[in-house]
Amino acid sequence: MSRFAPPDFNHLAAPVAWWAAHAPDQIALVDGAGTWTYAQLNQAIIMVRNTLLSRGSQPGDRVAVLGDNGAAMVALMLGASLAGAWVVPLNPRLSDREIDEIARHATPTCLLFANPGTGRARQHAERCKAQPLTIEGLGPIALAETTHHAPPEPNADVAALIYTSGTTGRPKGVMLTHRNLMISARASGAIRAISPADIVYSVLPISHILGFTGVMLGTLTYGGTIMLAPRFDPPGALRAVLHDHVTMIIGAPSMFALLAEYAALQGMSVLPPHHLRLIASAGAPLDPAVKAAVEACFGMVLNNGYGITECAPTIAQTRIDQPRRDCSVGMLLPGLDARLVGEAGGIGALHLRGPTVMAGYYRDEAATAAVLDADGWFDTGDLAKFENDHLFIVGRSKEQIIRYGFKIYPAEIEAVLNAYPGVRQSAVIGRGDGAHQDIIAFVEPAAGITLHLPDLIDYTANRLADYKRPAEIRLAAALPMGATGKVQKASLIA
Repeated sequence: MSRFAPPDFNHLAAPVAWWAAHAPDQIALVDGAGTWTYAQLNQAIIMVRNTLLSRGSQPGDRVAVLGDNGAAMVALMLGASLAGAWVVPLNPRLSDREIDEIARHATPTCLLFANPGTGRARQHAERCKAQPLTIEGLGPIALAETTHHAPPEPNADVAALIYTSGTTGRPKGVMLTHRNLMISARASGAIRAISPADIVYSVLPISHILGFTGVMLGTLTYGGTIMLAPRFDPPGALRAVLHDHVTMIIGAPSMFALLAEYAALQGMSVLPPHHLRLIASAGAPLDPAVKAAVEACFGMVLNNGYGITECAPTIAQTRIDQPRRDCSVGMLLPGLDARLVGEAGGIGALHLRGPTVMAGYYRDEAATAAVLDADGWFDTGDLAKFENDHLFIVGRSKEQIIRYGFKIYPAEIEAVLNAYPGVRQSAVIGRGDGAHQDIIAFVEPAAGITLHLPDLIDYTANRLADYKRPAEIRLAAALPMGATGKVQKASLIA
């Protein structure tokens, strides 16, 4: 656990203000444009707030902020929050349709662009007719007026409106309060023992909940330094590990697997000495083959965790002083209660209650009522089991496959496929309805590898019960990935 106990911050921008007062010259952010101290970041946040207030922004307005990881993106989001707005973070990788759909639903007063002259952000800024906005020290910023503006919301507790990925349908706006987010940031940062001595490599998008809370808010709460990478790039990540004194990386399993694979291609099956003290997997299921390969490369334990947007997001983490050889996601965060509903064979639907559970889905009382009951119990949609207080996620309840009356969990089959030499990653889905679904597996070979499909079929047949064996295995040059490194199974089904 972290040795330093920060104050109980009650606002997203409060940690930066506190560190600016107590350690103003401590480095808060590093990006491609340079470094920002806590004092500089705090001043930028205040200037963003003042700019929005001067334009008539009111508490309860929604303010959308679009950009890749960078200092300006951090300042815009926290500055909008300091102005009393509900922050709506947007990733530039979203399509025009997705951004328009979110804007129609969230009805923001404006859309702010960080670094609008580069990449997808430029295309979105041009389409939205964004105009340059000058805020001293932030670099290029732009602002677009919106046509869907609605009055401010009365709930001053809500800090962020974060839209789910929408893999199971239309994206929903998750209302997260300052308390939800700061309790999650404080608890996860404590478990990782973050301190001002840490440099946390931030490759997960801070526009997504894990990067927003687990990386950005968690690091700022404990006075650490965030090294912001606009997107995952194996050569850049390896340089950061070997040359930039990075002490911590939190990423999806696929990111660690690709980094280990790239290092091996550079002749480093085992990394040379580095400053990393913690690597942690989150955002997608971790299987034993990936865990073993990454640990062999890094020479250290790959910790694991589990969370969802509706829980701000962290639900469980493995403890650094209790390393796990298996793929448990660890113990629940302090303050969370759990129950398994419809338990059979130790496996049940995971329901949670506690201070990090969302306030609800924005403008969707029916969807909120479907997952959050009157007693505060939230249905995660995941199937889980406990072993000695350690949580194991078996799979998504909606992804569960029923075949010949047996319940089958894709994660088990994916773990077998991923252990086959030359397989980079896999994804398993069910096809059909009722009690006789077919199992379809999609397999992505590692770089430069040609897989022999009959051998792979024999391999799975020897390691899975007959009813768990895929009816079809399809080779894919690349599986569709989301911004957080999770396979987008909805695209495979389509």
